[in-house]
Amino acid sequence: MIDRSVKEQLSDYRQSIDNIDAALVHMLAERFRCTKAVGVLKATHDLPPADPAREEYQIERLRRLAQDANLDPDFAEKFLNFIIKEVIRHHEAIAAEHGGATEKTV
Repeated sequence: MIDRSVKEQLSDYRQSIDNIDAALVHMLAERFRCTKAVGVLKATHDLPPADPAREEYQIERLRRLAQDANLDPDFAEKFLNFIIKEVIRHHEAIAAEHGGATEKTV
């Protein structure tokens, strides 16, 4: 049988995890709100949905941040690449709605 204090500690950790997950969802929603605005701006000015130079910079930046935070930089890069792919998909859809560029590269 699990000691009551262990159950309470586990519950506390899980509550913290749940709070962090909620914050992550809200942060991602805000990030996608901003990237949608970028997509509309790009589409209205016929700019390509993807910006490889910006993506490369962001990956390098996030890897440094991850390392400073004692988080696996490879994991951080995979996570950012997943987000970037989704953002590009959104930008392509916005561009298609505006009849603009749909190429993935400059």
